Amino acid sequence: MKQSGAFLAAIVLILMLAMACNSHKSGSPEDNNPVFKQDPVLKSMTEEIGKNPANPALWVDRGNALRKMKLDSLAINDYKHAITLDSNNASLYSLVGDLLFERKDIEGSVQWLRKALEKDPKDKKARLKVAKMLLYIGKHAEGFQQVDIVLRADAFSPEAYFLKGMLYKDMKDTAKALSQFLTAVQVAPDYKDAIVQLGMIYSNRKDSIALKYLDNASKIDTTDVFPIFARGVFYQDLKDFVRAKEEYKKCILRDRHYVDAYFNMGNILMQQDSAEKSMRQYAMVLKVDPRNPTAYYDRGVCYEVLDSMKLAIEDYRHALVLDPAYNSPKEALKRLKVKDVPPQAKP
Repeated sequence: MKQSGAFLAAIVLILMLAMACNSHKSGSPEDNNPVFKQDPVLKSMTEEIGKNPANPALWVDRGNALRKMKLDSLAINDYKHAITLDSNNASLYSLVGDLLFERKDIEGSVQWLRKALEKDPKDKKARLKVAKMLLYIGKHAEGFQQVDIVLRADAFSPEAYFLKGMLYKDMKDTAKALSQFLTAVQVAPDYKDAIVQLGMIYSNRKDSIALKYLDNASKIDTTDVFPIFARGVFYQDLKDFVRAKEEYKKCILRDRHYVDAYFNMGNILMQQDSAEKSMRQYAMVLKVDPRNPTAYYDRGVCYEVLDSMKLAIEDYRHALVLDPAYNSPKEALKRLKVKDVPPQAKP
């Protein structure tokens, strides 16, 4: 009897090990993808998974590392494998939904977030993420339903008020959007996204209180250049070009890749009859974004104003090569009576 019991125990142990090996192999792409052996971090994580393949946290950790490396498909595989090991964990479904949203797969993202809610209907984060996706695809009524469910459970959720404001904004109901953003800030005075939206609404109204909100947003997050850029837009709309240019210069000093600041600077300089200086702004855009068709077109306009027709035509052509559906360079070439086919884009 003792031998029989020991024999059965051995058989059970062998079966458990086999299942663990199969679990590790199933859904695991490291066997045929060299990245898991080449990258030291991934290699270490993969070795840990090999030691304990039934631990979903290890798969999530590696999935997160893959996500940071922009290896999204492999990250999703790891998240899904974690789900097979812990199928009742709502947060795992949300991970897949979040990553699909980043990949612009909105419908797929909503499906996975709904699965998260099926596992945990009280998951406020997942519900607000669903509302965000519904906003993105223009399903406002469904979005409001999701937000209102959260607010019934938590009347002090700034994210819910913010998303409700964004839904109203998308519906062009600025008054109701303003009310929701104000409520979000009342609930959470440092809720930057709502503060920025308030700044933009008041800026569109040419109300100087916009500057206060945008200043506050900058203080809350000193790494975010947008509030500074928005201040420039406020001044530009008021035709206060001196202050507008000061703000755009601040943007560029903070982030030389912030192309919108170059474009707006160029626009102001053109209005001030400084086509040559304006042209330099678009040249700067092309240094940081060499495949920007708008920069080629705008620089072409500057060349045309300066009577440098050959260079203008060249830039109009390159704008069309980069974006064949771009009408402005088409009209410019037509106006200049240029009919030949544009050359290949610059490398």
